Amino acid sequence: MEIKVLHQIMDWNEDVSEEVKATLASHKICMINVMGSPGAGKTSMITSLIGKLKDRFRIGVIEGDIAGQVDADRIAELGIPTVQLNTDGACHIEAMSIQHILPCLPLEDLDLIFVENIGNLVCPAEFRIGESLRITLLSIPEGDDKVEKYPLMFTDTDCLVLNKYDMLPYFDFDEERVCANYQTVNPEAPLFRISSRTGNGLDELAGFIAQKAGSAVS
Repeated sequence: MEIKVLHQIMDWNEDVSEEVKATLASHKICMINVMGSPGAGKTSMITSLIGKLKDRFRIGVIEGDIAGQVDADRIAELGIPTVQLNTDGACHIEAMSIQHILPCLPLEDLDLIFVENIGNLVCPAEFRIGESLRITLLSIPEGDDKVEKYPLMFTDTDCLVLNKYDMLPYFDFDEERVCANYQTVNPEAPLFRISSRTGNGLDELAGFIAQKAGSAVS
């Protein structure tokens, strides 16, 4: 019975996800779903990417959190249209929430929307939200076993970002293990190594996003 209910919820979410995607396509907007654990550096990466992409794209942000608006305030300080989405305990963002919140953004004036999903390596992977691109973050301090423990998150993504890469010398992190496991579950998707603190690797990631965004809205 529980499996049946979950299947119905997923089907319903997929329907709404397609509606969201159609709405965004009508405005020629590429929406990027940024996923990763709490503390992986999602907000810092988005902030850094805004700096790299703002001259080419008009950018908005949907900031997802269980509660509070600390990260949304940080993004808004950059002069970027930002909407806070609080899930009040839910471990992921659903397409219906995105559908309800899109009118709060100036869609006619945007090319690119970043959605920072709830910090979680399980639930967000299971729910499409109408995005054109999925980015999964794995930070060096989290450990090198996450691809094996949470395969769906790393299978159903368009790229993997190893964040806080400047901290590699200070942690017992087997990079080869991560790369091998990622290659096994998602052989066609690229892997980027970045540090939002130093800026290393951000140009390559920004270039990948710019190319995908251009393809998504063409």
